[in-house]
Amino acid sequence: MTAAATALVAASGTYLLVTSALFGWRGRAPRLGHTSLVQERLRRWAAGVGIQRSTAPTVLLVMGGTALAGAGLATVLFGGLVPAVVAGAFGAAMPLAAYRRQQRARRDAVRASWPALLDEVRVRTGAGGQSIPQALIALRDQAPPVLAPTFAAAHHRWSVTTDLDATLAVVRDDLADAATDTICETLLAVHEAGGPHLHERLETLAEDRRVDLRHRKDALARQAGARFARRFVVLVPVGMALVGMSIGSGRAAYATPAGQLVVGLSIALVAVCWWWAGRLMAVPEPPRVHRR
Repeated sequence: MTAAATALVAASGTYLLVTSALFGWRGRAPRLGHTSLVQERLRRWAAGVGIQRSTAPTVLLVMGGTALAGAGLATVLFGGLVPAVVAGAFGAAMPLAAYRRQQRARRDAVRASWPALLDEVRVRTGAGGQSIPQALIALRDQAPPVLAPTFAAAHHRWSVTTDLDATLAVVRDDLADAATDTICETLLAVHEAGGPHLHERLETLAEDRRVDLRHRKDALARQAGARFARRFVVLVPVGMALVGMSIGSGRAAYATPAGQLVVGLSIALVAVCWWWAGRLMAVPEPPRVHRR
C-alpha cells in the first residue's frame, strides 16, 4: 500500500512538472494559449542570434551546406568517418557564429544611434512642445538605416492603437537588445509620470547611453590583440596537420583507427577552444527586460 501511494505521488509530481514546463500549467487547467517555457527560451535564443521565423529555413539550408563542406574537406584530408562527422558538426555551427556576429554588429550600431535619437526626442519635447509618443514617431524620418524599418513599424502600430506601450513593444521585439529595453521602459515610465523634469530625465538617459557606449568601445579595443590571437586556434592545428600529412607516412597514420580517433578528438578540441575563447572575451551583456 505504501509503495502504491509513493508511486502515485511521484507520478502526480512528474505530471505537474511536465505540464508546467511544456504547456504553461499554473492553475486548475493548462493555459494552452501561452507559449511554453521551452518555446519561449528557444525564441529568445533565436532572437539573440539574429534568426527570425522568416530566415529559419535559409539558416538550416546554409548549416547543411557548411556541414557537408566540412565533412567533405575532412574526408579528403584525413579519410574515414570520424573526422568527417566531427568536422561536419563544426561546419554546421559556423553559420550560427556568423549570424551572431551580424546580430552583434547590428546591436552595436543600434546602441551607437540611441544617444543622438534621445537628444532629438529631448529637443522635440522641450522646444518643440511635442509629447514623447509624437517625438518618438517623428524619428521615423531621421533614424539611421539600421533603425528605419523598426520605427516605421512602430509608427504603424501607433497609428492603429495610439498605445505607447504597444508601440514601444514593437521596438523592443524587433531590436532584441537590453539597452533598447532599458530605453523603452524609461521612456514609458517618464511618459506616464509626466512632470516638469522631462528635459533633465531625457538628458540623463542620453548621457547614460553615451557612457555605456564609451566603456564598451574601450573594452573591445583592449581585446584587439586577443581576438587576433584567437584565429591561431584554428590556423595552427590545420597547418600542423597538413605538414604532418606531407612527411613520410603521415597520411597513412591518419587512416588507422587510432589516427582517426585522434584526428576526431583534435577537431573537437579545436572547436571547444574556439568557443571557450569567445566566451572569455565576450563583453558582459545586461539582462533583457521582458514584459508579458
